[in-house]
Amino acid sequence: MKRLIVASVLLLASGTVSFADGLFWVVGNRATGKCNIVTSNPVIIGDIWFGDGPYKSRADAKLARSTIRACPALTPDEEKDEDGSN
Repeated sequence: MKRLIVASVLLLASGTVSFADGLFWVVGNRATGKCNIVTSNPVIIGDIWFGDGPYKSRADAKLARSTIRACPALTPDEEKDEDGSN
């Protein structure tokens, strides 16, 4: 539930209309200490401290997230939750 709320806040905070583009970005969230994959171009202010992308697919964004040093590795439970929410 907490993860869903954070993802929703990230989507609302980014504020651009690129949902139709089907692109993905990796954003670092300082408040949670995690990196999320979002579908809109991130605005880098406040707790969002970096944005990387755009990527053409969620799989490309996941691969990029795994290579970014600032992004902690996901636990198996987090990976399962993320894959189930697609």
